[in-house]
Amino acid sequence: MILLNKVVLSSYNFNAGVSLMFYQNLISSVIVVLLGFSGVVTVEKLNWKLVRVWIPVNIIFISMLVSGMYSLKYVNIAMVTILKNVTNILTAIGELYLFRKHQSQKVWTAMFLMIISAISSGITDISFDTLGYAWQISNCILTASYSLTLRRVMDEAKKYTRSGSLNEVSMVLLNNLLSLPFAAFLIIMFDEWEYIKSVDVIKLPMFWVIATASGLLGLAISFTSMWFLHQTGPTTYSLVGSLNKIPISLAGLVLFKVPLSLPNLFSILFGLFAGIFFAKAKMS
Repeated sequence: MILLNKVVLSSYNFNAGVSLMFYQNLISSVIVVLLGFSGVVTVEKLNWKLVRVWIPVNIIFISMLVSGMYSLKYVNIAMVTILKNVTNILTAIGELYLFRKHQSQKVWTAMFLMIISAISSGITDISFDTLGYAWQISNCILTASYSLTLRRVMDEAKKYTRSGSLNEVSMVLLNNLLSLPFAAFLIIMFDEWEYIKSVDVIKLPMFWVIATASGLLGLAISFTSMWFLHQTGPTTYSLVGSLNKIPISLAGLVLFKVPLSLPNLFSILFGLFAGIFFAKAKMS
């Protein structure tokens, strides 16, 4: 999904990240509703109390997606994956203060290495973009906040359902469906609608194929993320994301022909190593 979004935002030079998010979430909502009506999946009936409890999570969810879209437009994929290591650190700190969950010395050592790699990678990044890095740092904070808040709200939301539980499908629908009015408001506020009406790229069939494919992958990510977080915890949820950093980083560097210096390459490799070390330390 990261690679496809990068193609849409950078290769096609599409300057409407919120609109892309709206389209992806609309696809997810429609598919879940259709699956619910057909009886393939069970969807909890929505009510105002449930929606009210979920809105804070949804606002963070939207902010996380929007900041991720804009950071991906300005920052190369390898650097995005390395900077995402900061999310693991913020999540672990949040778990310590909110859930009193302590980490081992190895985990804190790994997180220290992540900080070093993020700083050194930023300093040696030839294509450094201040705005892009600001968006990515915001995304790290929001992603950590999302995983921490979601875990707490999931338990609270169960009280307002008929069944007394809230399955992953219902949570996916809540997130995607509730995001649509907020996204529509942002599209109007950022004046993206005027841009979309005039831009030529939306007339290309391949653009819609890639945008739709990324939306379908987004739905798959929503299902698997909800299920995984429900079964484990925020830190485990964020650390497993470290395992896909190597193929994503290499693919991003090769496919998009990113200008790269030797120090920056070593910093990226060091960051990938730190992420793997973090995963091993957490698992042990």
